[in-house]
Amino acid sequence: MSPGQGVIASLLTCLIGAVLCGLTASRRRLTGWLALAVTALSSGLALYAAGKALALGSIEPEMFLKVESLGFALTLHIDGLSAFFILLIASIALPAVFYSIDYMETYPEYGVGRYYPVLLVFVAALYGLVSTTDMMWFFFIFWQMMTIPGFLLIRFEHRRAENRRAALKFLVMMEIACLATMIGAEMLAGAPADGGTGLKYDFASVSSRLPGLLEQRPVWVAVAFGLFLTGFGIKLGMWPFGRVWLPDAHPAAPSPMSAMLSGVMLKTGVYGIMRYFLWLVPLERRAAYPAWEWGAVMTVLGTITLLTGTAGALKQEQTKRLLAFHSIGQLGYILFGVGMAMMLLGMDDPRLEPLAVTAFAGALLHTLHHATFKSLLFLNAGSVLWSAGTQDLNRLGGLARWMPWTAVAALIASFSISGVPGLNGFISKWALYVAGVEGWPAASWLPVCTAIAILTSALTLASFLKFFGAAFLGRSSAWVGQRGRERGRLEVTWRMQTAQWVLAVICVVAGLLPAVTFGLVQLALKAGHDGLGAVFGTMSPATPAFLAGVRTVGHGVVIAVLVVLGIGAGMAVAWLLSRLGGAPRRRVAPWLCGYVTHEDAMRVTAHGLYGHLKSGLSPRGWARMMRPPAPRPRDRRADAPAAGAGSKEFGS
Repeated sequence: MSPGQGVIASLLTCLIGAVLCGLTASRRRLTGWLALAVTALSSGLALYAAGKALALGSIEPEMFLKVESLGFALTLHIDGLSAFFILLIASIALPAVFYSIDYMETYPEYGVGRYYPVLLVFVAALYGLVSTTDMMWFFFIFWQMMTIPGFLLIRFEHRRAENRRAALKFLVMMEIACLATMIGAEMLAGAPADGGTGLKYDFASVSSRLPGLLEQRPVWVAVAFGLFLTGFGIKLGMWPFGRVWLPDAHPAAPSPMSAMLSGVMLKTGVYGIMRYFLWLVPLERRAAYPAWEWGAVMTVLGTITLLTGTAGALKQEQTKRLLAFHSIGQLGYILFGVGMAMMLLGMDDPRLEPLAVTAFAGALLHTLHHATFKSLLFLNAGSVLWSAGTQDLNRLGGLARWMPWTAVAALIASFSISGVPGLNGFISKWALYVAGVEGWPAASWLPVCTAIAILTSALTLASFLKFFGAAFLGRSSAWVGQRGRERGRLEVTWRMQTAQWVLAVICVVAGLLPAVTFGLVQLALKAGHDGLGAVFGTMSPATPAFLAGVRTVGHGVVIAVLVVLGIGAGMAVAWLLSRLGGAPRRRVAPWLCGYVTHEDAMRVTAHGLYGHLKSGLSPRGWARMMRPPAPRPRDRRADAPAAGAGSKEFGS
């Protein structure tokens, strides 16, 4: 079986499974297990196709259907970039569906016939979207197969007005994105063909036409690429589009679907930007393509996106809404990395090409790592909602006592997204920081953007200290205590725990053994030989170092095991020093100023955290800080005459 046949088989398996799940929808548990079996089979086929493509290294496009008069053809090309994203989709879909089996029991008033069949069509569309070479017809078909099921799943709880509004926003924005991208494809496909496959909208045909357009109509090409950036930017949540739809859509959808939206669907926007801006441009016409200019636009937009998304998350007090804003912020890191890679390539300096590879490898790594830890975080939030019945962080607290396994998994995910050393988020961010700091010859302001990205990582840590602390630490809130006493236990089922822990283990292993994921990225880059992407396959972004670490360009050495051992040794020394004095310790209940009966009112809630920081990060707060201080009012008592002075002045 060829890679293209494997993807077609995976896609058809999902569609057939959707029909079967529709037929069995009256039996909830049976439909859940059937959906899991279908997802496992389709994921296995997809992983086989991706693995074979990565192993062979060079795969020709495979055509399965053709109507030449319309320029209409179902052609799949499973190169390294497509294989990477197929692997990502398959890896997240399986635990999400497994988690759904028990989670969907929380919706007894809604039938699963509106969930599992739609979700399987959604997964099939993702496979097709990252492998088709048709920039018009099948792009439109797969995009609609993704958008309409996404709309239906976001409004799954359709009796809630806010969910219907969120789904409508999603639908409108996705259709605008689709239209923008298709107009851009039509603009580039309209030139006379001098090569390619003979199909008007085939990726190779458009690529062969592009050099002539770059020379004859550069403004026309710039408008087309601007439409590509707008369309795929809307999909990935780029500023300013992300805040329009994304913070509402993620909280509205069932939590496993939220994991798919953030972990997988947003990545199709990343795939589109990488494919169109780098793989579409022929390598031999590299000098005519304004890679530096487009890279600079992406770098600035990525920096704004990562900062504004994270700042918005810091102000949220609902679990899934907080995570939705962080999806915007983390996708900003990926756009930032792709932009840096294009800027460094645009310098046309062989000495900067290794840095470009490091930046692009960091973007690909963060795509994979974000899919892992953000999907895990949405499953954590789903577990909290399943157990405590609320997304409100102000009503939560002390859940670690009731849900210890979920709490540990949530802690791993929180540290991963924050870039704590020893976990996967640190590795990809490190590669981006190295490229940004050492890439200053491409632009003097590039280290400034990198400094903002580093600061944003600190804000991310602050936000997830609030998320984890408010939900899991401290005393149990009155709400949580009541739920625990009513139900006897709050920990989720073993199936839901297993889905979370599969992703948590991936976060830890990828963080401690970064050479494994770097090696996967290297395979993907070497298996892509089209356009400017061929530059990334000619050299390695990193070489294996001691204890499975990685050595990026310059002095960016990451030996994760030694970093973790160093942190552990420091903590051990601190603990020993604290015990050397032999001071006695006692455990007593905290003093609540006598208000023992109002214990819940004495808790520090999520609303009370980072008050000054949250106000300072808002536009109104910035304006307040930039405004000169108002003059202090004069004290009238200081201006009043001294006692007895009045009689002298007025002669009284």
